Amino acid sequence: QVQMVESGGDLVQAGGSLRLSCAASRNIDRTYAMGWYRQAPGKERDLVADITSGGSPTYADSVKGRFTISRDNAKNTMYLQMNSLKPEDTGVYFCNAKRPVGLHASIDYWGQGTQVTVSS
Repeated sequence: QVQMVESGGDLVQAGGSLRLSCAASRNIDRTYAMGWYRQAPGKERDLVADITSGGSPTYADSVKGRFTISRDNAKNTMYLQMNSLKPEDTGVYFCNAKRPVGLHASIDYWGQGTQVTVSS
């Protein structure tokens, strides 16, 4: 029922910056964890960064110090600020939300993805 749409992907030169946005179709409760995943060519989809309902972020080692995840629950929107981009950052970026179900389970909601290409 929750639908999310990513935007902001582009072709950018190494060292450049992009900001990705993910807008949800309905209110995102503070209990929802959210995150950004990346699927590079020929690889599995991996977590780039996530953020708890309380706003506490975590990052993959490869993006620490360069990427910043944030969320605005009032606007039902999540962001990923990407600086100092490298060619290895290339991939399709997906936004994700996890809706808690019961005590130990959750339901995943995914956007369609937005392409980020970093040229060397």
